Amino acid sequence: MKITLTTLNSRYTHSAIGLRYLYANMKELQPNTIIQEFSINDAIQTIAEKLMDNTPDIIGIGVYIWNALEVHELLHVIKKIAPEVIVVLGGPEVTHEPFRVDFSKADYIIKGEGDLAFYKLCRDILDNKAHQRIIPMGMPDLKEIALPYKYYSDHDIKNRYLYVEVSRGCPFACEFCLSSMDEKVRAFDLDTVLEEFETLWQRGARNFKFVDRTFNLNMKTANRILDFFLVKEPPYFAHFEVIPDHFPASLRQKIQSFPHGALQLEIGIQTLNLEIANNISRQLKLDKIQENIAFLENETTAHIHLDLIVGLPGESLESFGKNLDALMQLSSCEIQIGILKKLSGTYINRHDEIHGMVYSDIPPYDILKNNELSFKDIQIMKRFARFWDITYNSGNFKHTMPLLWEGEKVFEPFYAFALWVYEKTNSTYKISLERMGALVFEYLVTCKQKEEQEVAQMMLQDLLKVKGRAVPPYLKPYAKELKITSKMGQGSFNKRQL
Repeated sequence: MKITLTTLNSRYTHSAIGLRYLYANMKELQPNTIIQEFSINDAIQTIAEKLMDNTPDIIGIGVYIWNALEVHELLHVIKKIAPEVIVVLGGPEVTHEPFRVDFSKADYIIKGEGDLAFYKLCRDILDNKAHQRIIPMGMPDLKEIALPYKYYSDHDIKNRYLYVEVSRGCPFACEFCLSSMDEKVRAFDLDTVLEEFETLWQRGARNFKFVDRTFNLNMKTANRILDFFLVKEPPYFAHFEVIPDHFPASLRQKIQSFPHGALQLEIGIQTLNLEIANNISRQLKLDKIQENIAFLENETTAHIHLDLIVGLPGESLESFGKNLDALMQLSSCEIQIGILKKLSGTYINRHDEIHGMVYSDIPPYDILKNNELSFKDIQIMKRFARFWDITYNSGNFKHTMPLLWEGEKVFEPFYAFALWVYEKTNSTYKISLERMGALVFEYLVTCKQKEEQEVAQMMLQDLLKVKGRAVPPYLKPYAKELKITSKMGQGSFNKRQL
């Protein structure tokens, strides 16, 4: 029996740790099992063709919010051209019902962690014992799971982010998050995991992205993981998701020891409004959050990535704006602005009637409107988030963007700018760096009445800091006597890795 494990990653540079867990636990079926990865940018019929080239008997597909629609189409094609092939679905998108994408053509669906369940199902299919189409959610003992890391290929190590973990689950109960559905945090054997990481390192791995939901929950574990990297020779890159209110002295000291560009910390703030946080069962310790962000900002070289969400139950645009203004006063780091999504299985649905929450039933299931925000408001904020990402978050206009607000109020000036840019472009995508720079320059000079030479000076500092960039035409008249020392170009360990 030939088995293929596959998924569609959101980008080519991503790798699927889930497929490698399944492969690692295939036991005697492993020699007849292969992994084939694709991206959502690949043509679906081409994916089907490549899958069929290996004449599989069973295809296991990992389904996520970013590829659910593509998997639906892939299912359709596979069942048209090879109806005898058994298709098994697993992953977060089929773990909780209702399924809002039609997966009815799948032969089997595994709900929950499939590390061991997929092998058992394949074994049952082989023995003609598989009778249950939807296999209930399970939570396997992590001690029984074979680790996946040896199955990252040399190509993966050289070209892709390597996803790793030392624990699963989250102790918090934020109502918009699937991790809140887990009963508890479970940890892998740390000594064994570190041995696997060392093997990856010896093979040349230097890019580790931890998928643990609360990396700094257990101090003993967090410190040992940080120590693993601190004794290594840079360059390397480690990404962690952390909670913002738990940075004891031992952790602070280690974070301070990391070299520039080696550490990225993602911190889910979501809202600073205590009433809204209470609505969604999210714990907020504002004093600790402020203290720790200030520490990370002023005393470390870590790249910080803060998250805010638009559309939370009861939160107005004014409240969101105050959140953004407050974070900008605390830090100069990246602030990722997301739109609230209603994931199947989460408790966020309890607010639907009270707050008039209306969501799309098409992935990514984002909010369309509520009592505080109209559909138009949500659309504007999606564009706001996109323009914020490609101007402020990108780091390409670090010196220039402060000219837009020049004060403590950031939200309102950028809101006006985003409206203006969309009116000019009627688009949020395929806007080149040169064009966006020209738009920023035009807006600052014509709408904000800034002096041309001052704006040009800031923009030239920003745009020419990366080696190899040419002076764009709209700035050439101002660049004749300017001397700027370019820094190194983007390398393997860019500060911003998503």
